[in-house]
Order: sequence, then structure tokens, then C-alpha cells
Amino acid sequence: MIILDGKSVAQGIKNEVKNKVLELDKKPVLSCLLVEGDSASEIYVKNKQRACEECGLISRLIRLKHDISQQELESVIQKENNDRDVSAILLQLPIPKALNGDLAINTISPRKDVDCLTYENLGKLFSGKGKIAPCTATGIIRILDKYNVNLQGKLAVVVGRSLLVGKSVASLLEQRNATVVLCHSKTENMQEITKQADILIVAIGKAKFITADFVKDGAIVIDVGINRIDGKLYGDVDFENVKEKCSMITPVPGGVGPLTVACLMENTYKLAKEQQKL
Repeated sequence: MIILDGKSVAQGIKNEVKNKVLELDKKPVLSCLLVEGDSASEIYVKNKQRACEECGLISRLIRLKHDISQQELESVIQKENNDRDVSAILLQLPIPKALNGDLAINTISPRKDVDCLTYENLGKLFSGKGKIAPCTATGIIRILDKYNVNLQGKLAVVVGRSLLVGKSVASLLEQRNATVVLCHSKTENMQEITKQADILIVAIGKAKFITADFVKDGAIVIDVGINRIDGKLYGDVDFENVKEKCSMITPVPGGVGPLTVACLMENTYKLAKEQQKL
């Protein structure tokens, strides 16, 4: 059994970005909009700021009050759209339920949409024409590539259908000629489906949901879950219960999480490069 080392793969991606940034006319700027009130988001944003510094990018943090109106939020986004110094815009999720996340995300210019969540960029992704993809989905493909996992013809089962992870990684897997099954909370007999998977990717948001009974012998398991319980992090996969059945598995922490941040840096670089071409 091989534990897939997300930290080392992520470091390799960041090193590549750092070298490529030196070739640009000016440093890329990542503008992160943080609506205050979510403690986990505060941690994630600090990690992203630290990665920007490491990769030679400029990090711009815009803090927004928890009671910001929809109009005010969209006005801030438009200001960043119009700022020619800004290469990429990230609206840190989740945002308060009083706000319309879809409207806010689609206010971001597709040319600066670093997490590839605007309808225009998702359309390009799902049609196989996208230049970037959501960061977590990209990170999953990058670590599978690094460990020389051949996706062609393999049965890949994705548990969870969010745009940010499930649907996006399903599309990327299909583009690599995997046969993809997408499971979700309404799927019947899920265990029977996941037990057939050569590659099982889990992003359902339930701590230790996947146990050994869900996993085929020799499967590759990618755990996207980050669940905080009593100050500790747990994945959506019961790691200790499952690991001996796998040929490869990602840990939590140290698996997909670092890859998400590294691919955010890579997407920022790619958007900056496209803008400098124009």
C-alpha cells in the first residue's frame, strides 16, 4: 500500500510556478475576497497567502463584513475585475446564506476566475475546452499523474457532486478516457457501486463515511474530505479501516489539501500569462 504524498507533489507544483513567474513581465496578483465569520476560511486564506509569497505572487486580501449586502459584494468584485493589476479573483467559500453565491461568482470576470466556477468557464471545462479547472479537481489529476496512474479504461467512482470537486473531477477523468460513475446522497446501493471502483474519489463532507466495506481490493482511494471534530482533521474515508485494502490512498491531512493550494497558484499564473498576452 502506497500513501500518496500530497505535500511533496504540491511542493513540486509550487516550485514550477515560482520559476515560471520569473518569465512574466510583472508579478501576478491574486485578489482574495473574504467575508468574515468563518474560522476555517481564515485558516485557508492564510495558507493561500503563504503560498503566494513562496511562489513569488502578490496576495491581495479584501476583508468584507459578515453583513455585507449582495449589491456591495458584487460592487467589490467589479472593482477587482476592472483593476488591470489584478490577475485572478477568488471569492472564499462558503459565504453567508443571506448572499447569493451563484450571482456573486458569476460577477467575476471569466478571465480572472481562478477557481473556474463561472458558468462560462464551467461550460468550457465540461466541453473539454477549458484552459484551467477548479483547483481541487486539478490537484487530484496531478497527484494521479505523479504516481503514474493510468486512467484510460479504468472505472472511476466519484462520491459527491459539487461543482467545485465532484462534477469537475468527473469531467477531467472522462477526458482522460476513464469510465466515470458519479454517486451522491440519493444514490441507491452506493456500496455496491463503490466496491467496483478501480479509482474511488470521495468528496461527500461526512467524516469517515467510507469504510473497508465500500472499497475494492487494490483500489486507489482519493479522500477530499476535511472534517474538523474536536480540533482534529478527519477525511471522508476511515483511513485506518480502509488503508490495507488499497493499493494507494491519500491521507488527511497531507493529501489533497496542499494540492488545492498549489493548483490555485498554478491557475493564477496561467490567468496572468493569458492577460499579459492580450
